[in-house]
Amino acid sequence: MAEILMQPKGFWRCLLMGLIAAVSTQGANAENATVTGASSAPDYVGSRSCRECHERFYGLWSTSHHGLAMQPFTGDLAREQLTAQTASIAIGAYRYRADPLAGTVHEEGPDGSRSYPIVYTLGGKNVYYFLTPLERGRLQVLPVSYDVNRKEWFDTAASAVRHFGAGSPTDAPMLWREAVYTFNTSCYNCHVSQLARNYDAATDTYRTAWGEPGINCETCHGPAGEHVRAARAIPAGQPMNDMKLIVTRTFTSDQTNAMCGSCHAKLSPLTDSFKPGERFFDHFGLTTLEDTDFYPDGRDLGENFTYTTWRLSPCQKSGQLDCVDCHTSSGRYKFRAGDPNAACLPCHTTNVNAVAEHSHHPAGSKGAQCVSCHMPMTEFSRMRRSDHSMRPPSPAATVAFGSPNACNLCHADKDAAWADRLVREWHKEDYQAPVLQQAGLIAAARKGDWTKLADMVAYLNRSDREEIWTASLLRLLRACDLEAKWSVLLSCLKDRSPLVRAAAVDALGDRLQRGNVEELLAATRDEFRLVRTRAAAVLAALPREPLGEDDRRSLENATREYLSSLQARPDDWTSHYNLGNYYVDRQEPGRAVDEFSAAVHFQPQSLPPLINRAMAYATLGKNENAERSLRQALALDPMSAATNLNLGMLLAELGRLPEAEQAFRLSLKGDPQSAVAAYNLGVLLARDHPEESLEWCRKAAALQPQETRFGYTLGFFLNQQGKVEEAIRVLEETTRQSSPSADAFALLGEIHLHQGRRQEAEAVYRRAAADGRLPAADRGEFDLRARRLLGP
Repeated sequence: MAEILMQPKGFWRCLLMGLIAAVSTQGANAENATVTGASSAPDYVGSRSCRECHERFYGLWSTSHHGLAMQPFTGDLAREQLTAQTASIAIGAYRYRADPLAGTVHEEGPDGSRSYPIVYTLGGKNVYYFLTPLERGRLQVLPVSYDVNRKEWFDTAASAVRHFGAGSPTDAPMLWREAVYTFNTSCYNCHVSQLARNYDAATDTYRTAWGEPGINCETCHGPAGEHVRAARAIPAGQPMNDMKLIVTRTFTSDQTNAMCGSCHAKLSPLTDSFKPGERFFDHFGLTTLEDTDFYPDGRDLGENFTYTTWRLSPCQKSGQLDCVDCHTSSGRYKFRAGDPNAACLPCHTTNVNAVAEHSHHPAGSKGAQCVSCHMPMTEFSRMRRSDHSMRPPSPAATVAFGSPNACNLCHADKDAAWADRLVREWHKEDYQAPVLQQAGLIAAARKGDWTKLADMVAYLNRSDREEIWTASLLRLLRACDLEAKWSVLLSCLKDRSPLVRAAAVDALGDRLQRGNVEELLAATRDEFRLVRTRAAAVLAALPREPLGEDDRRSLENATREYLSSLQARPDDWTSHYNLGNYYVDRQEPGRAVDEFSAAVHFQPQSLPPLINRAMAYATLGKNENAERSLRQALALDPMSAATNLNLGMLLAELGRLPEAEQAFRLSLKGDPQSAVAAYNLGVLLARDHPEESLEWCRKAAALQPQETRFGYTLGFFLNQQGKVEEAIRVLEETTRQSSPSADAFALLGEIHLHQGRRQEAEAVYRRAAADGRLPAADRGEFDLRARRLLGP
């Protein structure tokens, strides 16, 4: 479950730099592989050592979903838990049929038939997934799984399609042999205990081993060898004052939540060494609402593993609630046998005691249960999960964004407008308004609709801004090129949340100006590893020589932490992708190519490493390789705006102008709001199609008025075509942008001189000479030009 924190990359020598969009991803032994075995740590003694003194807890744990998170596949399990698969399931050109009593999944396809042995199962609360050994030590999730609730077999990968929109590549299920369904790569840490992945990059082979399947006692309490020895040595009846292991009952709420969040979160690892009691953001990054696995209002669409929505919960924010207030350490719900509303006591006594009045449902009914309204259950990929944000129902958000709401999950025969009307009648205050406002900002930012930028900036400037909404907006704002966003980012660097500070660091890293660099260097000394590593990543291109000793030392330390975080998962494509970006920034394109190629090896369906590899090849002068990499990306998604844009720039550089034109047009078809593609197409058409060229240049300047090169180019072509007054008007606007262009001042002055307007030209040059945002050398040149105009 990795969240990938990417920076836009580009270094074309053509018309403008290329563009890569940020993406996010999530994740799921061999013939001859060793897949189980004792941990190399001698103090891990296994859960059976706990049974001697903790029989009751052992019994509760061993039958829990934590204890059975992974288990060997047996005939007893097949007979007791599974039903027969009555019909084979078609997946592409293949058909699959499970024979649970035989312990196999049979495949029929164009290349014949094959049976895969089932050696392990994952899950069991909602779904049983089945594992089979494949080549080079891989333990793979089989293509058919079992729905425990419906008692039926289904296509594993097809169940995980998000349906983000017609034609989206995410609408196609992945192949079951891909890395996302490889246990060693994607599933390991949260289904077995004391794991040693033992990945050999040289041979691309695993020798994965673990202490026990399932999540055992020592996962949360640490190695118990010394504890067991000490307990056995104490005389009967004597208390054990030093437990000699991690005692979780002394944890703060944050420590408990972080311990559970290490598995129950969609995250990106910074280390592979998290220990219970340590801070979450020293070891992990967290995916937020920039990911379209969430609806804009923060409700679950895809699989998000709870922790993000949990951090939205007002109960969690109060510091009065943590995971084990409602759940046992083995994952069971504590209040199942009694009144479920007891979980909300004593904080909500008034509402619980007047539950019928509060809920508008009869006491004792399902609708009067707190969790029915505040933790509604939805389903994705056959997995049922409760919304842990604990917010009240917002049917207005269903109307606006299509997200689920508790009212209509029960009253499926009614629509969201009906539910919205009722909750507005019941509640005088409009509690839905903040959700709609914040979700509207997320929805707009996802679409690149910056007409609401002022509202986004206003929210980020609020003293009561919320952590998840703020981090989400900061991440989404990286795609915005408008000047107005920059003013708020520095203040977010001071936020109390390390998640927000890290998001602000990433956003500020897109503009390494002097003031920003000073703040980013300070972030390399942040208290939390997440912030330090993000600062190191965005400062990778910064020259070290001019830095003071303290800044250089802290940047080097943070950089070591960052590189270590990328090496924590050497078999994950995102690690290699981000390492490739690091080498791009360090001006080492050869090493960048190697890392991007490794990313392609691990995830051949992902476009960003293919596109960035092409740019690295181009820097090396290997244009044929660059084109080949871009063509490989287009084979995956022919309408990819980013791929066609970069291909167009490469072809233009190579002088293959008709092909470049076609690529730019395809890029604009894929993304009509691409100012870069419009600009490049306008430049390309200037000689043979001057009128159409102007239209594209106008579009680019309108989409990104702050990009002074666009304004300058439009002014140049307007003047060239005799549209002098419009050219003057455009250039005047361009020179008044926040980052003015010396070229625009110069061209504007020349046009006035050509029109015989010496006084206007002198005024332009004097204004440029006095503009402190221009380099000193340029200001001196303009001052000289102005004085020359005063000559005899």
